[in-house]
Amino acid sequence: MKWKDILEQYKAEWILIDVKEIDEDFKIIEGDVIAHSKDKEEIYKKLLELKPKNFSIEYTGEIPEDLAVVLFYEYI
Repeated sequence: MKWKDILEQYKAEWILIDVKEIDEDFKIIEGDVIAHSKDKEEIYKKLLELKPKNFSIEYTGEIPEDLAVVLFYEYI
């Protein structure tokens, strides 16, 4: 599914995506939505359950200005 279609179909939701294609800036071009929810905790639970390899967690709504994001990656 193309990114623009994902944005249209899953408005203001957290989504877990199996990423198929990204651009040179690492922005998603295409992927398969594995899970979606208004509750981000649901997405984290699904991530731990499925353990996809090439994934991204995205929020398709407006990002609050006071939100901070921390990324952590652990290679096991």
